[in-house]
Amino acid sequence: MDADNLVRMANRIGQFFEAMPDATEAAQQVAEHLKKFWDPRMRRALLAHVDHHGSAGLNAMVEAALSRHRAVLD
Repeated sequence: MDADNLVRMANRIGQFFEAMPDATEAAQQVAEHLKKFWDPRMRRALLAHVDHHGSAGLNAMVEAALSRHRAVLD
């Protein structure tokens, strides 16, 4: 999986949910979207990228979703 593409796609999802008034709920929605619509290999590749490179390149909403709801995404 191309990590740059995964980061770009995750950021687009995060940007969509940033419009929600409750940031905690928005982060949960990002995680749920990734769980429902991303192949497990894609989720694992994104998490591996974060493990190796930190959250560089991720917007704050995606970073929050991955850190708060990682157990759901593994």
